Amino acid sequence: MSRTATYNATVTWKGEHWGHLRLGNGPEMDFSAPPDAHGHEGVLTPEDAFVAAVNTCIMMMFIWTAERFKLELLSYECRADGTKLIELDRTETFTDVVLCPRIVVRCELAQKESTEKRISRALETAQKYSLVANSIKSRITVEPEVKLVLKEN
Repeated sequence: MSRTATYNATVTWKGEHWGHLRLGNGPEMDFSAPPDAHGHEGVLTPEDAFVAAVNTCIMMMFIWTAERFKLELLSYECRADGTKLIELDRTETFTDVVLCPRIVVRCELAQKESTEKRISRALETAQKYSLVANSIKSRITVEPEVKLVLKEN
């Protein structure tokens, strides 16, 4: 049986190209358009939030999957780059989001190959079950850098 969950965010215009964001989960922050769109530097922009939403959602799904796949995750860090296409009529679309996770996992020497396969499957599963990835039309590419740390016997 399907069910629903509702999330909210409230924005308030503060004048000029400034806004204030209050998220239903508690955090609050100012935001602006990006500097190339008459906004301000050093604050959240909708573009930043979009790329961050993809990155954070896939990371959380990877963590969840890594636990289920019994991976001994030591670290995960991921840079995400979103490419925005600006059409002649000035409409804009994010066409691509490229994620470059750096993943470090500890494993036994004898389990090296199977661990690499489980990491690959965990990344695929994370993308498959990512709410945000499933909710956008941008192409998502994951280009991982994986390091295995061998357990000492």
